[in-house]
Amino acid sequence: MLMRDTLVLAFGALRAHKLRTALTLLGLIIGVTSLILVMTLIQGANWYVESKIANLGADIFQVSKNPVASVNFNEVLRGLKHRDLTEDDWHEVQARCRNCVDVGAQADVSAQIRGGGQWMRNVEIRGQSVNMGEISGVDIARGRFFSDGEARASAPVAVVGQGVVEELFSGRDALGKTFRVAGEEFTIVGINEPIGSILGQDQDNFALMPLGSFRKIFGHRGSLVLQVQTVPPLEPAIDEVRLILRARRHVPAGERDDFYFTTADTYLALWSDISSVFFLVFVLISSVSSLVGGIVIMNITLVSVAERTKEIGLRRSLGATQRDIARQFLIEVLAQCLAGGLFGVALGFGIAVLLRQFTPFPASVQWWVAGMGLALASVIALIFGLYPAVMAARLDPVVALRTE
Repeated sequence: MLMRDTLVLAFGALRAHKLRTALTLLGLIIGVTSLILVMTLIQGANWYVESKIANLGADIFQVSKNPVASVNFNEVLRGLKHRDLTEDDWHEVQARCRNCVDVGAQADVSAQIRGGGQWMRNVEIRGQSVNMGEISGVDIARGRFFSDGEARASAPVAVVGQGVVEELFSGRDALGKTFRVAGEEFTIVGINEPIGSILGQDQDNFALMPLGSFRKIFGHRGSLVLQVQTVPPLEPAIDEVRLILRARRHVPAGERDDFYFTTADTYLALWSDISSVFFLVFVLISSVSSLVGGIVIMNITLVSVAERTKEIGLRRSLGATQRDIARQFLIEVLAQCLAGGLFGVALGFGIAVLLRQFTPFPASVQWWVAGMGLALASVIALIFGLYPAVMAARLDPVVALRTE
C-alpha cells in the first residue's frame, strides 16, 4: 500500500470515532501539559534567581556569623553558636586586607514604623556603613544616600523603599517627610528605585540608615554582615579575610571557621540544589500522567483492533501485508499522540503565561521545551502503540474474516 492510502485510512478511522479519540488523548494532554508547565516555571525561576536573587556581583562577597544560603539545618544551628561579627572585626578587615577594594558593614532588624499618620509592620531596618551605597549598588530614584558626615554624626536620616512610600504616604512625595521607629524620628533623604517581589516576597519594605544611628536605637547586640568588594577572582581576598578573622577571633589551627562566606555562586548553587529536587518531583508526576495516558491509548487501540478484526481480515485478503496493517495502527496512535502533544504544549504555555502575568511566579517560554513535549508524545506513541499494531498485523486473515 502507498503511504498516502495508509494515512487516508488511519485518519478516516480516527474521524469515525471522535469521542473515543478525544478521551484517549486526555491522559496524554495532562502529562504533556504538566511537563511543559514544570519546564517553563523552572527555566523562569533559574533566570529570576540569576538576575535578582544572586545579585552580589562577580566582585563582591559577604562574611556573616550564620550561613546565609544553606539547607543544612545542623549548619544553621552551629552558626547560631558563633560569636557575633563586631565593628572591631570590620575595622580590622578594612585596615589589613590588601586585596580588598572596600569593606562595608550592615546590621538589620524587623520593626514597626509610623509616618504620615499610618503604622507599617515588618519593615526591614538596615543600619549600613556609608560605603554600602556604592558596594551594594543602591539605586536612588529620588534624593540621595546619607553622607559621610551624617554617618559619623549618627544623624537621624534614612533612605526608604517604594513600599514604605506607598504604605505610609499613599505614594505621595516622601522626600523630607519623617517617620518614627522605636521612638526615634528619622528624616527621609532618599527613595530607592522599586525592586518588586522576589518569589512572592515584597522587597521594597525597607529603610536604610547610618550604622551609628541604628546602633543608638537597637544597641550593639546582633552580628554585623561584612560586604567586601574586591577585584576578581574572589579567592585571594577571601583567603586573606579568613586569615585576618581567624587570627583576631583566636580560632585554633585545624578548627573550622566561626563565620561564613557567601558569593553569588553560593546562591546559585543553593538554588540549583533546590530546583533540581523540585524538577525531579514534578517530572515524575508528569511522567505518571503520561504513563497513564499511554496505557489508556494502548487499551483503547487493542479494543479498536478487536472491533475491526473483520476489516483487517478483508484488507489482508485483498493484498495488504502485515507491515501495511501495523503501519496503519501505528500512524493512528502517532497521530493521536502528536495531536495530544500539540494541545498539551499549547495549554502548558498558556497556563505559564497566565501565571507569569497574574502571579509572582516567573515563567520562561522557550520553544525547545515545546520540542521536548512533542518528543515525549512521540515516544509514548511508539512504546504503547507498537504492541496493538503488532497484534493487528499478526491476525490470521481466514480467522479474521469469519469473525462476526
